[in-house]
Amino acid sequence: MNELLLKYGCNPNQVPSKIYMKNGNDLPIKVLNGRPGYINFLDAFNSYQLVKELKEATGLPAAASFKHVSPAGAAVYKELSETMKKIYFVEDLELSPIASAYARARGADRMSSYGDFIALSETCDVQTANLIAREVSDGIIAPSYTDEALEVLKTKRKGNYTVIQIDENYIPDEIEHKDCYGITFEQGRNNLKIDKSMLKDIVTKNKDIPESAKIDLLISLITLKYTQSNSVCYAKDGQAIGIGAGQQSRVHCTRLAGNKADNWYMRQHPKVLSLPFRDDIRRPDRDNTIDVYISDFSEDVLNDGEWQNYFTVKPEPLTLQEKKEWLKTLTDVALGSDAFFPFGDNIHRASKTGVKYVAQPGGSIRDDNVIETCDKYNMAMAFTKNRLFHH
Repeated sequence: MNELLLKYGCNPNQVPSKIYMKNGNDLPIKVLNGRPGYINFLDAFNSYQLVKELKEATGLPAAASFKHVSPAGAAVYKELSETMKKIYFVEDLELSPIASAYARARGADRMSSYGDFIALSETCDVQTANLIAREVSDGIIAPSYTDEALEVLKTKRKGNYTVIQIDENYIPDEIEHKDCYGITFEQGRNNLKIDKSMLKDIVTKNKDIPESAKIDLLISLITLKYTQSNSVCYAKDGQAIGIGAGQQSRVHCTRLAGNKADNWYMRQHPKVLSLPFRDDIRRPDRDNTIDVYISDFSEDVLNDGEWQNYFTVKPEPLTLQEKKEWLKTLTDVALGSDAFFPFGDNIHRASKTGVKYVAQPGGSIRDDNVIETCDKYNMAMAFTKNRLFHH
């Protein structure tokens, strides 16, 4: 089968719609369940490329959580601490390596991952399927599924959950095309291989980038390769913790992603971990409530009694000083950028989120200013000399 009819395109008025192979070959995918749409497939194909490259670069199982053709999170396997299990709501689950990778990918930004499309580099096993079954998600793509996992996934969304299997040996054509306004664009596929050799040109006084930080920088850069530009990505301990996508100003990307990374770390604050949620509050509502609690939960809310809608007892709000003191303990964060930083303001903002390692293409007329700013904060920065725009 070399074509598949879709219900409609990006929007219901955009018909007809289909995916097909121009070269006449069979499609490299099988739809095992559900009826994926146009946006589902864009998310599926972009996210699968991301996890496949993460696996190749690190040798570890990888997972991604996609929304609107950009990742909300991406991660490789690493055993979860008790704190991570708690903030990702998986304390009660048995987790395989690929399930752990997905828990970490979704946990980077749980609010943005609501209704995500999932990509796995490995076979989807029943542990991963059980995790997915209780989250709000639109679909999944993976190279294979165990029978037990497939049965679990088929129960989601009243039996309509999208499950796509992709041929892991599929090699796309080197030339790709896209139409816009009736005009066809042609370019070579972005097959740039991102590996540790990109991190050799360290231009700062601090030349020390340990192996763990190199992995985080690779995760950041590979994630950016499939993120709508402009984009930056903060990473730590084998996962993205803040992704800023599609902003016209790079410093706005840096701020957006930095705020998400801050939020990820604030979820680990003892006050947040001990919030006395009512048993009937669902995980998505807990996510929203935690976000409000971290950002602007105040005495006014407490005095109005609104807390009773979520908590069994009245919680203490987080003070501004407590937030500042907690964020000071976030360290050794890696930051990647899909194009050069034009000003040192990006580095100033990154320093507030514990960034110590930076990878960016370089090539700005203000490179000296950016390097000087990194030196001010004792950061190690590598020039990759490769831009990663994605549109």
